[in-house]
Amino acid sequence: MRAIVQRVSAATVQVDGREVGRCGRGLLLLVGVHKNDTLDQAKKLALKISTLRIFNDHEGKMNLSIQDFKDEPYEILAVSNFTVYGDAKKSNRPSFTNSAPYSHGEEHFHAFVNELRILGILTQTGTFGADMQVSLINDGPVTVILDVDAA
Repeated sequence: MRAIVQRVSAATVQVDGREVGRCGRGLLLLVGVHKNDTLDQAKKLALKISTLRIFNDHEGKMNLSIQDFKDEPYEILAVSNFTVYGDAKKSNRPSFTNSAPYSHGEEHFHAFVNELRILGILTQTGTFGADMQVSLINDGPVTVILDVDAA
């Protein structure tokens, strides 16, 4: 699985002009599922994101994870995005052959979101497979790409 992780002050996702998900301070995640991913990778990615130290401590150093904010409302907005596995190395038109088929991707994306919620992180989503419009206020900006491969 792969996630584009963006530290945000706020983010929203709309489908057909209607807001379906939002978060305040926290993380916007664009999440892709590889065709060979297992449910174990969904758990690993959720744990990695929950402990990723990209928030500033009192000295201004990126030393805190979203899990460190138990008393403050830090949130996640997770948006499914098969294009994060797009490959344009050989042409100008990306190939998406490594992206998971719809049902496989949907199952793994929802398992990933469920794992974030089990970890105690308030998590909202877009609508899987929909044409979505995502708005965000990037904080920093801080953007990290995470891959979790089969062990």
